[in-house]
Amino acid sequence: MEGIQILTIVTFFPLVGVPLLILIRRENVELLKNVALAVTVIDFLLSLYLLFYFDSSEPGFQFVERRQWIKSIGAQYIVGIDGISLFLYLLTTFICPICILSAWKYIDKYEKEFLVCMLVLEVGMLGTFCALDMLLFYVFWELMLIPMYFIIGVWGGPRRVYASIKFVLYTFFGSVLMLAAIIFYYLYIGRVTGEYSFDLMKWYEVLAPFGIQIWLFAAFALAFAIKVPMFPFHTWLPDAHVEAPTPGSVILAGILLKMGTYGFIRFAMPLFPHATHAMLPLLVALSIIGVVYGALVSIVQPDVKKLVAFSSVSHLGAVMLGLFALNMQGVEGSIYQMLNHGLSTGALFILVGMLYERRHSRLIKDFGGIAKVIPLFAAFFMVTVLSSVGLPGLNGFVGEFLIFLGAFKANPLWAIIAATCVILAAVYLLWMYKRVMYGPITHEENKHLPDMNAREVGLMVPIVILYVVMGVCPNYFLSKMHASVEAFIDNYHKRVVMTVHERTEPLAFIRGGK
Repeated sequence: MEGIQILTIVTFFPLVGVPLLILIRRENVELLKNVALAVTVIDFLLSLYLLFYFDSSEPGFQFVERRQWIKSIGAQYIVGIDGISLFLYLLTTFICPICILSAWKYIDKYEKEFLVCMLVLEVGMLGTFCALDMLLFYVFWELMLIPMYFIIGVWGGPRRVYASIKFVLYTFFGSVLMLAAIIFYYLYIGRVTGEYSFDLMKWYEVLAPFGIQIWLFAAFALAFAIKVPMFPFHTWLPDAHVEAPTPGSVILAGILLKMGTYGFIRFAMPLFPHATHAMLPLLVALSIIGVVYGALVSIVQPDVKKLVAFSSVSHLGAVMLGLFALNMQGVEGSIYQMLNHGLSTGALFILVGMLYERRHSRLIKDFGGIAKVIPLFAAFFMVTVLSSVGLPGLNGFVGEFLIFLGAFKANPLWAIIAATCVILAAVYLLWMYKRVMYGPITHEENKHLPDMNAREVGLMVPIVILYVVMGVCPNYFLSKMHASVEAFIDNYHKRVVMTVHERTEPLAFIRGGK
């Protein structure tokens, strides 16, 4: 196994499909889709190598690859994964072929360009989860923006241009602040250690004074909070979700939002522990507000897709609360819930997309009684709703239970307030399901809706299987992340109690200060 650069292969393999798609004539739409699907499926199968050969007892990074990149500034090509990033990386390779399948009939213009965007987007997402050089991480982080901008802006709904520009402006604003913080910390570390490097492992070894930490943490945290999105930085999300095509919404919910939560646990919290500790009351408060606010706003939504979009604000608020509990149950529950949310909310967007293809409406009032007409669709929809609600035996229950257990251990009041989202989630999801699926058929158009075809069943079956497997056998997943999570928490608490002798001004080292 030694010498196999598996992370590089998996991360960049989707680019193999780009020249193939370019060479295929635009008129051969089926061939274009089949090639893109084949590339993403092969990439997923290749990524399973990581799962089979991952050492659960090792808390550090595995499959590490290191190459010189920009030697003059100390930038390197360094990639690796640990128990925190393993399943997020695999979730990405799993979701991408499903997105291609969900776009089979939905995307009916510029199919070649859309598929190229999807493959490039996959490279950016995979690179973000495995990059261990801060400059490399930033390159992958920004790479995701470009194809997602086009996916929303070209193939989205009536307000797609507005939504795509809003998405880019919000995300890019946070990204620029993070870039400034990366450059500043790079210069600081070079001054302190005598070696200028973007190597994340070396950054972990430096503990900056509180005066520096607080400003840099603010820049990193804002970039990640926008991506999550945490309240009150969430306003771009409903527009992007509603206007994005189905595969774009699935990618947004399934993967891109996890970049923010991952950024906190990989970069902001371990690099700046004193600042994290100081800001913890504010961060917890925003998380709890997001949990309750997102659920309450979801209840009153007339549009199914917008309801699912606002539910993400609530679910991701719970994920952030688990992270900030900073104990094993809370952090493991948060990572597990990232996976659960990627599956169940991604599937909800797929199902809403199927409904829109048939009815060309997403308004709840335009439906009613359609479970009699499309019973197979109703069954998949129900299982997915129950997964998102957190029914015991399905994946959502495990993540939520661990998060609230961790939050209760940290502060019972946090858990008591945040747990209201479980009740509210049942209200807005089950009430929505009842109004869409049951009751009398009041619209003539709903009497002749076609049920799910073989392609649609095929893309939903693997997701439903994972609902059950992750709900019944959570220890298989948790055991692989346990060592890394334990190391993260131990290192954080050790660094928080360390005495920081210097409380210098953030710019003192540039001016030559001690």
